[in-house]
Amino acid sequence: MANPNLERFLGGSPAAVAVRLIVVSFIVGVLLVMFGVEPGDIVASVGRLVRRIIDEGLVDFRQFGRTLLTGAIVVVPIWLVIRLLDSRRSR
Repeated sequence: MANPNLERFLGGSPAAVAVRLIVVSFIVGVLLVMFGVEPGDIVASVGRLVRRIIDEGLVDFRQFGRTLLTGAIVVVPIWLVIRLLDSRRSR
């Protein structure tokens, strides 16, 4: 007796799902080998993709910080002067 929740999650009995996955994996593997794709190539490509996304993302955060700092150098002193002038006017 299999767990009905497990069967619902897998989409069938575990044995049937395993057989389907093996058959589909073999067919996809044959097609990829025909085009010269190797498992190591796929893993290396995914690793390069993740590394590139991280590198590009960090550059974007660094640029965001520089842009924020550049604007703050101008905005904060002006805001401070305006606040000081408003506090004198309120008295």
